[in-house]
Amino acid sequence: MYISSSASASASAILRASRARFSPSVSRTSLLSPPKFTSPSLTNINQLRSLSFSTAVRSLRRSYPRWSHGLDWRSPSTLRHQIRSVAPVVERFQRKIATMAPEHPFKGIFTSLPKPGGGEFGKFYSLPALNDPRIDKLPYSIRILLESAIRNCDNFQVTKDDVEKIIDWENTSPRQVEIPFKPARVLLQDFTGVPAVVDLASMRDAMGQLGGDSNKINPLVPVDLVIDHSVQVDVARSENAVQANMELEFKRNKERFAFLKWGSTAFQNMLVVPPGSGIVHQVNLEYLGRVVFNTDGVLYPDSVVGTDSHTTMIDGLGVAGWGVGGIEAEATMLGQPMSMVLPGVVGFKLNGKLRNGVTATDLVLTVTQMLRKHGVVGKFVEFYGDGMGELSLADRATIANMSPEYGATMGFFPVDHVTLHYLKLTGRSDETVARIEAYLRANNMFVDYDEPQAERVYSSYLQLDLADVEPCVSGPKRPHDRVPLREMKADWHSCLSNKVGFKGFAVPKEAQDKVAKFSFHGLPAELKHGSVVIAAITSCTNTSNPSVMLGAALVAKKACELGLKVKPWIKTSLAPGSGVVTKYLQKSGLQKYFNEQGFHIVGYGCTTCIGNSGDLDESVASAISENDILAAAVLSGNRNFEGRVHPLTRANYLASPPLVVAYALAGTVDIDFDKEPIGTGKDGKNVYFKDIWPTTEEVAEVVQSSVLPDMFKSTYEAITKGNPMWNELTVPAATSYAWDPNSTYIHDPPYFKNMTLNPPGAHGVKDAYCLLNFGDSITTDHISPAGSIQKDSPTAKYLLERGVDPKDFNSYGSRRGNDEVMARGTFANIRLVNKLLNGEVGPKTVHIPTGEKLSVFDAAMRYKSAGYDTIVLAGAEYGSGSSRDWAAKGPMLLGVKAVIAKSFERIHRSNLVGMGIIPLCFKAGQDADTLGLTGHERYSIDLPSNIGEIRPGQDVSVTTDNGKSFMCTVRFDTEVELAYFNHGGILPYVIRNLMKR
Repeated sequence: MYISSSASASASAILRASRARFSPSVSRTSLLSPPKFTSPSLTNINQLRSLSFSTAVRSLRRSYPRWSHGLDWRSPSTLRHQIRSVAPVVERFQRKIATMAPEHPFKGIFTSLPKPGGGEFGKFYSLPALNDPRIDKLPYSIRILLESAIRNCDNFQVTKDDVEKIIDWENTSPRQVEIPFKPARVLLQDFTGVPAVVDLASMRDAMGQLGGDSNKINPLVPVDLVIDHSVQVDVARSENAVQANMELEFKRNKERFAFLKWGSTAFQNMLVVPPGSGIVHQVNLEYLGRVVFNTDGVLYPDSVVGTDSHTTMIDGLGVAGWGVGGIEAEATMLGQPMSMVLPGVVGFKLNGKLRNGVTATDLVLTVTQMLRKHGVVGKFVEFYGDGMGELSLADRATIANMSPEYGATMGFFPVDHVTLHYLKLTGRSDETVARIEAYLRANNMFVDYDEPQAERVYSSYLQLDLADVEPCVSGPKRPHDRVPLREMKADWHSCLSNKVGFKGFAVPKEAQDKVAKFSFHGLPAELKHGSVVIAAITSCTNTSNPSVMLGAALVAKKACELGLKVKPWIKTSLAPGSGVVTKYLQKSGLQKYFNEQGFHIVGYGCTTCIGNSGDLDESVASAISENDILAAAVLSGNRNFEGRVHPLTRANYLASPPLVVAYALAGTVDIDFDKEPIGTGKDGKNVYFKDIWPTTEEVAEVVQSSVLPDMFKSTYEAITKGNPMWNELTVPAATSYAWDPNSTYIHDPPYFKNMTLNPPGAHGVKDAYCLLNFGDSITTDHISPAGSIQKDSPTAKYLLERGVDPKDFNSYGSRRGNDEVMARGTFANIRLVNKLLNGEVGPKTVHIPTGEKLSVFDAAMRYKSAGYDTIVLAGAEYGSGSSRDWAAKGPMLLGVKAVIAKSFERIHRSNLVGMGIIPLCFKAGQDADTLGLTGHERYSIDLPSNIGEIRPGQDVSVTTDNGKSFMCTVRFDTEVELAYFNHGGILPYVIRNLMKR
């Protein structure tokens, strides 16, 4: 049965109901029915109520030893008969449990929060009521973990010991203790959201096949999914670009979008925000973020985990949030507590004020470099100090957004008066803001810089005078390689000459002045090394910040007035993170100047920042390829790893939106803005950078007059209505998905095939071949399929065999719901450097038994068909970057059993464990090179088959077939991760647990 969705019906089906953000009389609870926290100890009752007989009898034995002594606990054959005989007792015991009302361990601090005019805002668990002086010294970010542990404490999933660990954070965090954490909600975008919904649908099937209730597979916490990763810049420099690109987006992704729309109706607690609404993190900041939840009258801090690494942007709003892998997010949706190591917290003190003309982007690139140098992987960073009052909420969000780039789990800004002002600006009601302030003040989670500040303890400290920040960019290959603007020309020339690396291209001296002349639609044109061919104002990092967006528009305006124009062969684009940006650009009258410079709005989504930059004009692409030109892209994004932005732009620089416009006008990154003119004005005189750069006061004035609360209200009221193309999609009404075996977008994954009720157990690795041998800084962009599908790749072959025309290949991100595509695209990055290839760059490897050079996928399949396991060797920072889930799922499907690296990025290591892959770290001072490993050896990893004999972080022996032996640390960091490994991954673990209930 199919349901045809009208506009009104679609809004209900997709979005459940219109958000009550602006209507204090309607609670979010009534719309999404999140789990009730009024009596967390009831979780324990429900656990006991639904115990299997054998588990119930064990509970009875503990509770009623007088009658339980006679049972034979070791003999399953006789136990069945004995259980039948005690069944009535079990049933009476279960009824007794059902009538019990156990007390919450912290009921004594559950208190009312009164309203100033009478009545109450709600009830809450009061941290001050614990009367523990240690809490007063805790960082604000740790207090959020503490409140969650107290509220969810049932001495089952969360224990009083866990609460004590967090209170004693100053002493326990250095010991890397494990704690459970239950986030309030989950955030998804469509690239990572599709495989999450695919997995949930497949888990429903697996539950049914095992004889369980498939409807148990349902989100138990609110899940918000924003479709923002699919739009590409196919059409640019056109008034019609938004509509044209959206039509192409729907044409390419109709099946995916229909699948997500089905998910919004088939699963409870799932809200899907349609395409064309904005970028997930900006929508989260401006609309979805609650700051304080009110669930059935219980108040508690908002917290969120998301399947995009830049979920951290919400930290700027005082909401604890960070990125996790898709598999972790799925477990969280299904009510599993996250197991995490209690993190250290770096205190980052900000003083002073930014100088005139310096932007938040300049600040975040400076902070990123400082924190990378300090070392913050796996830690929280908490910002404080007198300089906080000088930073707008949008500035803070920009800094929080780039937490993954500086390596931290969070970059947290506690709630203060600036936060409250932003909440009102973005349309949150006065009553909502009053409740947020009252709750946070009452629970000592609000920072009032007008009052004396209590001393807080941090694990380490950093300090920055904002006046020391100067204009800068980052690149050409990594976001933390900051270059002061005054040094850019010199740095560029160094990069040309340096050997190939993060700061080098090894262009011969005699070729550095090469000029490629070509015809661009009848116009004479030329490119040199450093010529800008893509200039993109993109990414939630910056498009959420009115100061830099309107600042960029002022640069465009000043350039227009002086007679400067961006060269027509440069692909310019503007992709706002929400419709609010369009409204204030129109209100200010500045959008027309963007348009004159070619920065027309192309869509509302991530676009160029995630590699959806679209094709370059054929004449430009040919000029680059045929002349081996080192072309540049300048973008206001957060990632610039090789191969990410566009295959033909080997140099990619992150810059503020105003600098994106400036470099587009200059047409090259090979320029000293202090000394060289950007161009010639209409009066024949040279125009310099200083002539087009707006002052801080000019920007502030236009922000003040153009950014208004009604813009946020009207924008987010409108997204609940969807759009015509979305509303026309029809979806099946069934709660189980009808898989189409011919689909190249959505495919039933093999993770649960032949799954049994009993876990497979732990395992080592025997005589595995090395599939790939890497150096340092292999990112998830190198591992996970991302960007465009190359025409000569195994993925292209797969699609062609199924009748897909090359023009309809779409991107890897759009096909993440198909494991067959994604397995073929794993390690398919065109900039992959594999030591087995002796310097050759590309997605190839050597099949060791035969010495043949094959695609990584073909080599992996040859190993699998012959019955051989494989491993991967790597250097430091393995798995940094985004594109998380498939960077673990893909290697698992290729047959990789272990990764041996110098160090891992936090989320990626966790995801490897979640897919049953063993992460191992070389001992300090060792790596593949120092140990003389070439990757041509066969590797055996000595792990016990009994999971009880493996400890988190223990040393294991690795041996090779040529007699080498070395010790590694196995990076199962918690007991829970060992349980995942024992079950073959986190998702089988969840299914088996649900079956037991």
